[in-house]
Amino acid sequence: MAEATSNGHAPNLALQGVYLKDASYEAPQGPRTEGAWQPQINLDLATNSTPIQGELREVVLTVTVSAKQNDKTLFLVEVKQAGAFLMQNLSEEDTKRAIASICPGVLFPYARSMVSQLVSQGGFPQLLLPPVNFDALYLNAQAQTVQPASQLKN
Repeated sequence: MAEATSNGHAPNLALQGVYLKDASYEAPQGPRTEGAWQPQINLDLATNSTPIQGELREVVLTVTVSAKQNDKTLFLVEVKQAGAFLMQNLSEEDTKRAIASICPGVLFPYARSMVSQLVSQGGFPQLLLPPVNFDALYLNAQAQTVQPASQLKN
């Protein structure tokens, strides 16, 4: 992304602001659990982007975490962490990569902190989500959308 584009201007990706767009927390039974604390944790990530104005885009990282133990839901947390990003002179490919990899990488620590705070305030032990390699997720998604040449022939 460091090379100048055809119009001679260097690409620019700049964070303009980070904000919590939405958060929800549910604990149907409260912090009561039966037996030892050994929940099954499920983590889902999703990213979307919408134009704000001109070259300014909102990127929203949705982090959903659920914890179950003995087929009972202990808690369900969903955090939508958003950021406004200025995207100037980016190629289409660089824009896709920024939205799917770079921007979520910037937003994830904020979402991770909010998930941890909500779970702790709900009376459960602290939950620290592991780091996420958004570059690897993006490359994996790209590889899955490209079909091998042998499948393209009729």
